[in-house]
Amino acid sequence: MNVIKLIGRSAEIFENDITNHEDELGSIVKKSSFLVIGGAGSIGQAVTKEIFKRNPAKLHVVDISENNMVELVRDLRSSFGYIDGDFQTFALDIGSKEYDAFIKSDGKYDYVLNLSALKHVRSEKDPFTLMRMIEVNVFNTEKTLEQSIANGTKKYFCVSTDKAANPVNMMGASKRIMEMYLMRKSRDIKISTARFANVAFSDGSLLHGFNQRILKKQPIVAPNDIKRYFVTPKESGELCLMSCIFGENRDIFFPKLSESLHLISFADIAVKYLAELGYEPYLCESEDEARDNAERLIAEKKWPCLFAGSDTTGEKDFEEFFTDNEVLDMERFENLGVIKNEESFDQNKLEYFTDSINKMKADGLWAKEQIVDLFHEMIPNFGHKETGKYLDSKM
Repeated sequence: MNVIKLIGRSAEIFENDITNHEDELGSIVKKSSFLVIGGAGSIGQAVTKEIFKRNPAKLHVVDISENNMVELVRDLRSSFGYIDGDFQTFALDIGSKEYDAFIKSDGKYDYVLNLSALKHVRSEKDPFTLMRMIEVNVFNTEKTLEQSIANGTKKYFCVSTDKAANPVNMMGASKRIMEMYLMRKSRDIKISTARFANVAFSDGSLLHGFNQRILKKQPIVAPNDIKRYFVTPKESGELCLMSCIFGENRDIFFPKLSESLHLISFADIAVKYLAELGYEPYLCESEDEARDNAERLIAEKKWPCLFAGSDTTGEKDFEEFFTDNEVLDMERFENLGVIKNEESFDQNKLEYFTDSINKMKADGLWAKEQIVDLFHEMIPNFGHKETGKYLDSKM
């Protein structure tokens, strides 16, 4: 399946930047040690591959998913074979005592890359998963930052999201708050990050869902009023590695994507995907119609599709990688933009956020409204709108 073609492009976007910097990139990776946290997720696997294939001196990968870690190792061995350096994987929860013991046993890395995240807007539907999102996206980041500082790490990279720019959902807001915590620690360690477009066919994404629906001969459902930017998994790994290696302190990298060339709707991708497989989309009016006629339509080389407008909480009408008040460097790279940040953060706000979350957890029960109100205090222009509808209530 040609992913680049499906997302409406004809070529990889970072190819020239990688080629122009490959000698320096390869030289740095070969003599360096890396810890990749959350390395078995879609972006984590992609960046692990980019490091591994350049023969690092040490590469340790941590992820909570034992099964995904097994597949990562099989993929690496099947694609690249072996490296001379120390390569190991560890199935650990970053928030656990076991992870702390692992770091205490060694912890010496030149570069720490944190790809661990709760990334789904659907995770903000209830107060319990929402609290875990904060724990993973904000406080695990702070914890691993502090461990990196204590162990003399030279650079800490953490993945952010395009949804952190003028956020309208709790996921994007949690990443924006994470960026604030990163800025505070940038006095003690060199940090960089990246704001992403959607990673095409990443685990749990709508496009990944297309794969699952086709395997299971089920209808495809997609919004027809939302357009998004996409990068391939390989491009996501390249973006992370370029930011990690070449980003200056507090830099946020993002892909230069053109609205006229690269913006595409999920429904349009579904149509392209089905055409590649030899199917014609059959537009249904309801979920019942799509479900009830799936077997018959598929036998006729037609695929039941339900394309409609989106009305779920947290959906942003458009995508952006930076805000009007951020300073940009658009000259250094051909297809990578860079947001330049000064050491700017509000210490009182960050302490207030930490204390407020800790109090909620100490109380043992909290309401979603408490967290939403706290996010509004942290981000004055937070554009969160509650519609009462979530993706779990849809097919």
